[in-house]
Amino acid sequence: MRILVIVGSPKGKDSITLHTCQYLEKQFPEHQFDYIWPGQRIKALEKDFSPALEALRKADMFLFCYPVYTFLVPYQLHRFIELMKASGEDFSGKLAAQVSTSKHFYDITAHRFIVDNCRDMGMRVLDGLSADMEDILKETGRRQAKDWLSFTLWQIDGRGTPQKTENKKAVIVADLAPEDTRLKAMIDHFLAVFPYPCDVVNIREYPFMGGCLSCFNCAATGKCVYKDGFDEFLRGTIHQHDAIVYAFRIQDHSMGSRFKLYDDRQFCNGHRTVTMGTPFGYLVEGEYAKEENLRLLLEARAQVGGNFLAGVATDEVDMEADIDRLSATLSYAMETRYTPPQNFLGVGGMKIFRDLIYMMRGLMRADHKFFKAHGQYDFPQKQWKTTWMMYLVGWLMRNKKLKSKAGNKFTEGMVAPYKKAIEE
Repeated sequence: MRILVIVGSPKGKDSITLHTCQYLEKQFPEHQFDYIWPGQRIKALEKDFSPALEALRKADMFLFCYPVYTFLVPYQLHRFIELMKASGEDFSGKLAAQVSTSKHFYDITAHRFIVDNCRDMGMRVLDGLSADMEDILKETGRRQAKDWLSFTLWQIDGRGTPQKTENKKAVIVADLAPEDTRLKAMIDHFLAVFPYPCDVVNIREYPFMGGCLSCFNCAATGKCVYKDGFDEFLRGTIHQHDAIVYAFRIQDHSMGSRFKLYDDRQFCNGHRTVTMGTPFGYLVEGEYAKEENLRLLLEARAQVGGNFLAGVATDEVDMEADIDRLSATLSYAMETRYTPPQNFLGVGGMKIFRDLIYMMRGLMRADHKFFKAHGQYDFPQKQWKTTWMMYLVGWLMRNKKLKSKAGNKFTEGMVAPYKKAIEE
């Protein structure tokens, strides 16, 4: 495959984001990576867009590479997309993906900007990688980047799913009434094509004694005050599976009141992300495309919990094709343990919980113990080396004599660790 990396950073070859793409180029030598530089050369491209157009024509996939600037992509990349649209070239059918780096502050709006504009031009848009600025310096970050491109290539190739095996098992958690024949048909089709054993739990039949009372009895003991056994059922049955699929009919712009009861009662686990790494999927009956808030809710739930959202299959257009795609993607995630980095929804949500649990640790003993054990108390004051380094850099930047002598060495110093990581 010929992959065109569209470098949107004004720093060009000194871009931190670029180093992620260069790392991927080394990890996937069977594919050809070409580069164009609108971040640095946008003025020249405004005068003559033909060099970029030639590169765009030759590419099989566009890989937009950029740092997140003020909720979106940098101006230079924004302008490049305008030039792409104004060129009159037909990009329909082209593959498009994106790699961004940031501290995850509204990376979701930047990614959506790229997605919407690529769809305007008729492209097939694949999931992007939203990396932290320092991810490529860490083993986990490099693995996530490599896993992301492997998953992207798997989506493109359309490879089959593994053969049925007994070593993994999924569960469908459904709110299924007798009259929900359409939803039942969706569940039946999923069970028919899914290559792993799969249990079905109908929460409409579970004997809930009532909704969460916010009594905080579980905060200290982890035990729900109700005697209906739901906390043990949740942990001992549903959470023991390798993947979870939720099936529901849209009601009142939500999953319905029965699922709300189910979700509220999950507070027996407090704020503990006990299903981290477990992929999620959804079977949805109804006009899901119109439910913006519900779509945000499902993504946020997966992000905060550290779960890969393998897909949402609906009955809106091609129900069976949607379910087939969800089955294949969920199988891939189960087999490879695919877990991409969290975006703004996940990172931001967990920072709020981190501070809340630390402040209330005297009451929320179970949450406090879990957060400590899983390294979720990632307070910035613990990163004292970086803090003092920033003091030194700040002092050097304010010293006019040293700054003039250093020239571009500040930028070179910033990207030196990234270059070293790629070389190694």
